[in-house]
Parts: sequence; structure tokens; C-alpha cells
Amino acid sequence: MVLAKLLFTLISPFSFVYTIFIKEPFNWQRLFGYWRNSAVSWDRYGNHQYRSFWNDTLITKQGYKFGDFRETISSVLGKNERDKTLSRLGRLLVKILDKLDKDHCRKSINNF
Repeated sequence: MVLAKLLFTLISPFSFVYTIFIKEPFNWQRLFGYWRNSAVSWDRYGNHQYRSFWNDTLITKQGYKFGDFRETISSVLGKNERDKTLSRLGRLLVKILDKLDKDHCRKSINNF
């Protein structure tokens, strides 16, 4: 794990520069797409990797569980918001996300 995180940290800046500036001429759409893809990947990783913590703190026992690697944290929060199975902390987090992007979690629901 330590080696993987170290390599990721070292390689990421080079990959970013190569992808955005060298591979093809720069354009804003590719830059924003790169950032969005990175954010979704980290979000999915966090949903899977920290599932025990999220399940114990953000939802009730009956809630839809975190942990599916295909899904983002926001999608799971949205399903639990819809089903009214968020904990107090989960409701607070959804409220914060909704301030940044109206109905963020509900819009993020992924039904595979």
C-alpha cells in the first residue's frame, strides 16, 4: 500500500502534464474532463475503501450500504436520503453538498 501510494504521488504530476499539455494541444474541455474523471475515481475509491466508517457514521442500520466500487459516495448518500435512512451526520453532509450543488446527492444516484 505504501509503495502504491508513493508511486501514485510521484507519477500523478507527470501524467497530468503529459495528458493535458503534451499528448494533444491544450484545451479547457480536456482539462475539466481530466479533473472530473480524477474526482469520480477518488470518490469511488473512498466509497469502497472507507465503507465500514461510512456505514457506521452516515446511515442507519437499515440503510443502503456503502462499498460498491462502481458507485460514488454521493450516490449512496442520495439513495439513503431518498429512503430516509441517513444518520444525523449523513443529513448534515448531504445538506453541505446541496449548498455547493443543488440536489447533488439525488442527482448522483447511480442505478446501474
